Amino acid sequence: MNLSPRAIQFALLWVFILMPLAAYSKDETTCIQCHGKQPGKGGAPVKAWRGSIHEANGISCHDCHGGDAKDALYAMSPARGFIGFPDTMGIPAFCGRCHVGIMDDYFKSAHGRALGTGGPTCVTCHGSHAVATATLDIINKENCGKCHPYGQASAIKEAMRNTERLIVEIDGKINKFKGEGVDTGSWEKSLFSVRNRYHRLFHEVDTGKVIKLSGEFREELDGISKTLAKIDERGQRRKIIGAIVICGLLAAALITYLLKRTFDDISEP
Repeated sequence: MNLSPRAIQFALLWVFILMPLAAYSKDETTCIQCHGKQPGKGGAPVKAWRGSIHEANGISCHDCHGGDAKDALYAMSPARGFIGFPDTMGIPAFCGRCHVGIMDDYFKSAHGRALGTGGPTCVTCHGSHAVATATLDIINKENCGKCHPYGQASAIKEAMRNTERLIVEIDGKINKFKGEGVDTGSWEKSLFSVRNRYHRLFHEVDTGKVIKLSGEFREELDGISKTLAKIDERGQRRKIIGAIVICGLLAAALITYLLKRTFDDISEP
């Protein structure tokens, strides 16, 4: 294969300049490039951020702290939007710029009302950089026991556990039907509604309220589950009827074949 000098030049440019630059710059802001190489305290935020839910969703340093992520000279310039990090009182509003509904739930809770008087902030439970997907596992003796006895938190977790189990089960059934070509739109909307209201309980510390609402959510979920069970039963019946029809057709074909063979044998001289 003969390549023109221009094609060779472009290939060399790509291999030795453009490709390394593309690989180097991928998701690597100036913040990551600088702090990622620093030992100790300077590099700790980047190490903690790696593998977090924020990294997985493309949320980097500048999305929270501001600044120019493409220019090292102005990366921490207030003129380019750099706001640094908040004090304790400002943490909920800092995180609440993205998590608006969660911030509202927090401020309505006993935790939020205790802000400034020893109450926890977002980073107390979720951390500041190694933020993971929020699950019931975050309610544990190690986290909750830092500030108060674990008994109340344990009761809340137990009340929510059954609701969580039903949500996961129903989500799996809906995905199964969806894979089979069934229109699952209405069920998905119903589950989405319950799941959103359920997630708002994560910042509620009133045990009685959590138990009451969890029970109401389970009633709604049971209704969805029963509907799905009926659809599944109808599907199973159709499969059984289909199998019977196929077996009947095969049996008829076999009988026809045997009768033909018998007739042919009798007809032979």
